[in-house]
Amino acid sequence: MASLLNQPVLVLNRLWQAVNVCSARRALTLLFQGHAQAVLCRPDGTYQTFNFNEWSDFSRAEPGPDSIATVSFRIRIPRIILVLFFDRVPKKEVTFTRHNIFERDKNTCQYCGRVFDRKDLNLDHVIPKDRGGPTTWENIVCSCIECNTRKGNRTPQEAGMRLIRKPKKPRWRPFLHITVGFQHHDSWKHFIDLAYWNVELGEDKD
Repeated sequence: MASLLNQPVLVLNRLWQAVNVCSARRALTLLFQGHAQAVLCRPDGTYQTFNFNEWSDFSRAEPGPDSIATVSFRIRIPRIILVLFFDRVPKKEVTFTRHNIFERDKNTCQYCGRVFDRKDLNLDHVIPKDRGGPTTWENIVCSCIECNTRKGNRTPQEAGMRLIRKPKKPRWRPFLHITVGFQHHDSWKHFIDLAYWNVELGEDKD
């Protein structure tokens, strides 16, 4: 039961835009409180919403494989919920972390252009730190060990090297915290373009 309650549930705002992912436990709480409705994808591609009582009745009629037992009844784990009192996409900034720098640079050395396992990548200050280079999105890039050693305590120009892409702060995108390998439910596909997960962070499209 604990594992079922930890399963991911897609959260839609009032405009039916995907804005977050929460646990099944949180989704059922919001449903019970009347703050959200369960969303069911029908075989014909249409979507139907249920309040808590309706979802309980539906769960009794069609238990489904992922149901949990309460004291008096069983209820299905919803895959999608619609939050009734929220109509904005939250605005957040991408946290400046090692993980997100790797995500931005796609695990690619920004000097030689080769892709590496993260354990074989360093974070390099384009302008060396002890020469006044700041630790910011615009001055940190992924670098392989070979290129990092070659560059040393020099600027790329001084080392005769070129960046394949100018580093910059990525724009926030919904679901940034979800890794590319995250396995989402089939019913989410209508709301999330799968190609969206592979858009390069911070890359402006004309």
